[in-house]
Amino acid sequence: MRILLVEDDPHTAAFIAKGLREDGHAVDHADNGRDGLFMATTEAYDALVLDRMLPGVDGLTLLKTVRGAGSQVPVLLLTALGDVDHRVEGLRAGADDYLVKPFAYSELSARLDSIARRGASGGSEPTKLRVADLELDLLSREARRGDKRIELQPREFRLLEYLMKQAERVVTRTMLLEAVWDYHFDPQTNVIDVHISRLRQKIDAGFPKPLLHTVRGAGYRLGT
Repeated sequence: MRILLVEDDPHTAAFIAKGLREDGHAVDHADNGRDGLFMATTEAYDALVLDRMLPGVDGLTLLKTVRGAGSQVPVLLLTALGDVDHRVEGLRAGADDYLVKPFAYSELSARLDSIARRGASGGSEPTKLRVADLELDLLSREARRGDKRIELQPREFRLLEYLMKQAERVVTRTMLLEAVWDYHFDPQTNVIDVHISRLRQKIDAGFPKPLLHTVRGAGYRLGT
């Protein structure tokens, strides 16, 4: 998933972002409500992790503005205010779930997966992707090609998900760096080549027709 994290405390933000990236998600971070609101209303995200008390624009105002604009993006609200009235206020402002600080990352991750699944199953986004005989289940996070189950690391899952969503289109290295690694610059490493090579071995080895193609001078294409 591509996730927007709006959190002004640098230690909390670094802690959450590290965990989300290790889980294979792409993370954008805003350290104040004004930037967070701009990013939430101008970019496409699969989920928001939103601190309630923020400089610039507070979390509830940001949330109400996003909902007022018609967005149904799943939102997990974080706060140090944990009594019933505060939780009710947050949920009525449009949050899908509410997590009180301090919290364990494992609980944040589980709650985020839960609200994302609810959003995917209740909306128009498909929960399964298919290209030829290759299938990716976004809810169970399982990949199969034909009868073969494919074991993927979190980053490989994210890479395959992105390629399948762009099936039959040429995907450039810049697109992959931004969508899968959350890099907005070229790190001058072979990270893409390494992951593409591993993914190709997992999804194409042993099958008569390869699905992952290199488009010389342009990038990659997943398709028949």
